[in-house]
Amino acid sequence: MKSSVKTKLEASASGQAMRKKRSTRQKSSKPVELEPKKTEVKRDYQAVVEELQQTYNVVFSPNPGPQEEFLAASEREVLYGGSAGGGKSFAMLADPLNYFNHPAFSGLLLRHTTEELRELIFKSQELYPRAVPGIKWSERKMQWTAPSGARLWMSYLDRDEDVMRYQGLAFSWIGFDELTQWASPYAWNYMRSRLRSTAIDLPIYMRATTNPGGPGHGWVKKMFIDPAPYNKNFKATDIESGEVLTFPSGHAKAGKALFRRKFIPARLADNPYLTNTDDYEAMLLSLPEQQRKQLLDGDWDIKEGAAFTEFNRNIHVVEPFNVPTNWLKFRACDYGYGSYSGVIWFAVSPDEQLIVYRELYVSKVLATDLADMVLELEANDGTIRYGVLDSSLWHKRGDTGPSLAEQMISKGCRWRPSDRSKGSRVAGKNEVHRRLQVDEFTEEPRMVFFNNCTNLISQLPALPLDKKNPEDINTNAEDHLYDALRYGIMSRPRFSIFDFDLAAQKRSQGMQIADATFGY
Repeated sequence: MKSSVKTKLEASASGQAMRKKRSTRQKSSKPVELEPKKTEVKRDYQAVVEELQQTYNVVFSPNPGPQEEFLAASEREVLYGGSAGGGKSFAMLADPLNYFNHPAFSGLLLRHTTEELRELIFKSQELYPRAVPGIKWSERKMQWTAPSGARLWMSYLDRDEDVMRYQGLAFSWIGFDELTQWASPYAWNYMRSRLRSTAIDLPIYMRATTNPGGPGHGWVKKMFIDPAPYNKNFKATDIESGEVLTFPSGHAKAGKALFRRKFIPARLADNPYLTNTDDYEAMLLSLPEQQRKQLLDGDWDIKEGAAFTEFNRNIHVVEPFNVPTNWLKFRACDYGYGSYSGVIWFAVSPDEQLIVYRELYVSKVLATDLADMVLELEANDGTIRYGVLDSSLWHKRGDTGPSLAEQMISKGCRWRPSDRSKGSRVAGKNEVHRRLQVDEFTEEPRMVFFNNCTNLISQLPALPLDKKNPEDINTNAEDHLYDALRYGIMSRPRFSIFDFDLAAQKRSQGMQIADATFGY
């Protein structure tokens, strides 16, 4: 940004920036709370549209669905992202229109480079004069000024150190277009400190749009995608520790969440202007697989070298439902005091589909305390037929008394040892692959996950292959929940009743058909 532009911004901004929030560094052991903020009322977008129409005598009509939801969102930080062509840039330009009739509004819309910024300015010059009669554009200031006095600056931010251009400035609205183009969260975090409202009826928001991929894919995914199911608001978390960001002790609001976030997925099908022709979709279909899944499918779980590329949130992640009482249930656990302990609960449907309906992911918890936590979570589950626990927990080191497994069992938390025979890791990985497949008879995936199992859903598609042994995953990755998943699946190696070969059964006199009682 030119120094003259900075001077103009400084002259127009007032007040001190809010203190930058400190985040904790301990990994969360509790699921992110998804209940709606009680003191927050969601904006009525239809009312906003009517107000704009009455104020400016214009017709403002976003695409129904995700675009409308993005423009009506009331969470402090919102990401609108996914497939290319979903109307993200238009939505980003449209969001400030909510406030162009407020004289105290000051907004800042950022792109990563000057070339990208110019493209966005061209789009704004097509939209704003039609939406807001009398609005003025200043090329020198890179600023839109509405008749009300509301202002929106458009700038670029290609280096982290350039955030200092905005030191001492304040904005009530900040937008990042194509957020994954920023390689680190530094710019996003710093600009959060520039949010300040100058009027009691003027909220403060940060908004972003992006496609999956790009240099910042990892941190954006941790911040917006992993903590909660799509379209569900959640308490903002630290991207390293996973802990909810809260007011510090001694503060009047000590322990309360700082603010909430939300991710709204975009799809090509949401944009009728592009879906009415096959040309754009054909171009996306022609891309290599990884790029196609990112840009056409909006898949955030695609990662080069990933072990489980068949995982797809659209088919493997489901809304929670009441598991029938007659369905068999069991659990599996990978324990570690120094790192993390992961527990997964399974239900088995009549057609042998596995439903992962609960997870527990905790750090630095004694084995006996973990047993208590497991039993407490199972209080209303009915009968848990059995549990599978890492077989190493039966080992004793000298004369140290009961093993960790025996200590947990003494609390009433029953287990059987996991399969740790030679080749069991590779065999377990293969069974995970088979469970992720769609059964040709039922036409359903052989395993699904409730969307509240956020840690497992985040970790499973991110697991990398072991470069030295491509048949296994890299054990240096965060694999505790995966190990629990593998233990549980290996306890039910027959993944479909339709895979049973009667002729082979008679020849080998081996494994029986899987049913509701198999393996117990």
